[in-house]
Amino acid sequence: DNIKILKAAVIAKEEGIAIPILLGNSLKIKALMEENGIDLGDVKIIDPLTEDAKREEYGLKFFEKRQRKGVNIYESVKLMRDRNYFGCMMVNEGECDAFISGLTKNYPKSLKPAMQIIGKEQGITKISGMYIIMTKKGPYFFSDTTVNINPTADELVEIAKVTHSEVLKLGVKPVMAMLSYSNFGSAKGEVPEKVSSAVSYLHKNHPEIVIDGDIQANFAMNNEMMKENFPFSKLIDKHVNTFIFPNLAAGNIAYKFAQSFGNAESMGPVLLGFNKSVHFLQLGSSVREIVNMVAVAVLDAQAKK
Repeated sequence: DNIKILKAAVIAKEEGIAIPILLGNSLKIKALMEENGIDLGDVKIIDPLTEDAKREEYGLKFFEKRQRKGVNIYESVKLMRDRNYFGCMMVNEGECDAFISGLTKNYPKSLKPAMQIIGKEQGITKISGMYIIMTKKGPYFFSDTTVNINPTADELVEIAKVTHSEVLKLGVKPVMAMLSYSNFGSAKGEVPEKVSSAVSYLHKNHPEIVIDGDIQANFAMNNEMMKENFPFSKLIDKHVNTFIFPNLAAGNIAYKFAQSFGNAESMGPVLLGFNKSVHFLQLGSSVREIVNMVAVAVLDAQAKK
């Protein structure tokens, strides 16, 4: 029941990106469409508040998942009134392939149902969030920018691995810099030490991943500076397009700066590590950004299948 979502649904349908299903009050949605001249034809509209039998079914299945984690049957069924819980259950039960939400919701609040219902991919211990910044020089990938406050060296390894995998799915060969305020040990502290440890592990155990660090962002972006100062780097003469940040503050600030300059278009956050395709829009996303996220969600769903 959001005008941007409805406009994005029209584009996704007309361009053959996806078959939309709308969650919300049917009368309110139809009134919005009529007021704004939007025609979605036979697109399915589901109102969780009127789907008594389905809420009961989903609630019981949710209770089976969470019964030893402080949730009773009554609460489980009641939670299915929330579109984020209902939508995640639709994906979980195979009744749709992907779920997109979060445009007007608090981000952590939107993330919770997916964590409880969809869960993580096998072998993944941390969910992370990646932003795609589209520029004239091509796409740049920023990770993790939305989930992990202060990842350990082991968690940085996992973030780098899932980011590498996702960028490959999007048809781009990732060349990765793991960022710090230091260049290859030029300064001491927790950040350069954990970044250096993560990179050493990846060099030893995942030689297929092109990555280096710890390194400052300006050096990672400037091949001549890097070649002059660090000729040993694995990033020399390569176009660095993927950045792994040492903590949430650095990643979040960086992508918001990139968004604000006006010369780049952003997509995200693309959530990495979920068992199925679930993604949450940032507050204030444009129609175009929503459509882009639908396309990413479709690719994600296809890859996971």
